[in-house]
Amino acid sequence: MGTLIGHVAPGFGFLLIGIWHLFNNIRLFSLRPKSYRTRPWFPFPKLRYLELLLIGVGSAASIAMELFIGPARHQPLDVDLTIPSNHLHNFEHASISLTFLVFSVFAAVLESSPAAEPLTSLAAAAAFAQQLFLFHLHSSDHMGVEGQYHFLLQLVIAVSLLATVMGIGYPRSFAVGFVRSASIAMQGVWFVVMGYALWTPGLIPKGCFMNDEDGHFVVRCRSPEALHRAKSLANIEFSWLLAAVVGSCLLLYLGLSRRYAKEAEYAAVAKVGGDDDESEDLELESEQRSFVSMERGMRNNIDLER
Repeated sequence: MGTLIGHVAPGFGFLLIGIWHLFNNIRLFSLRPKSYRTRPWFPFPKLRYLELLLIGVGSAASIAMELFIGPARHQPLDVDLTIPSNHLHNFEHASISLTFLVFSVFAAVLESSPAAEPLTSLAAAAAFAQQLFLFHLHSSDHMGVEGQYHFLLQLVIAVSLLATVMGIGYPRSFAVGFVRSASIAMQGVWFVVMGYALWTPGLIPKGCFMNDEDGHFVVRCRSPEALHRAKSLANIEFSWLLAAVVGSCLLLYLGLSRRYAKEAEYAAVAKVGGDDDESEDLELESEQRSFVSMERGMRNNIDLER
């Protein structure tokens, strides 16, 4: 993961999943606010398990890249079958992907179970907990500029974890589902920004440089002032992106809620209209029957008088 593509690729994955969850949560809440329930994953039209399939394939590809494709010898172990120090981070990244792979598999397997939603949410929470744990105790040097970017990433992961756990106890809370979806999208955005900010030479802050250490490029700064400036720039980037993501999510809510609220209103009007028409038909039929019976009674009286 310690490369440009290693951050951008999973970043786009998180972003797509976050937008997909936002869309579905807003749609379901707008159409049926009283019966709304958030879900740990959402079926795709005509291909029900597409979301889980993408998560599983992406996680498996990440594990393969970290352990078998990325290393120079195409395997992460030394000749004595021990893990070398420069490959510890590969195993950490692969372990994160492994928990997301477990989530995707068991989310599909547990779908027909009565406890599918809480157990699947628990698996998702475990994946976010694993992600937070390993990024917090990362074997790579995360004390400099790279450490600041990863510290800010941990804040977003913590929100995803908290919202996922809360979703188990409050599945009908739209706020919980909305925040969880937005935090997943924010993870994706920040992964992409990290990839370009830390592994693009032209974007390295002034006074800092990319240094090759044990086969991995790390951003180093020439003075404490340059390091402080670089960290401050990362904080500013994060704050601007947070504002952009929050604004974008709220705009998405406004647009989708108006659209689906109108659909729900039209459906309700059509249903009520259909009931009124049916009642009017029944009343008309009753009146016609009464008129016919009255006409027959008058004819019988006339016949008796004759």
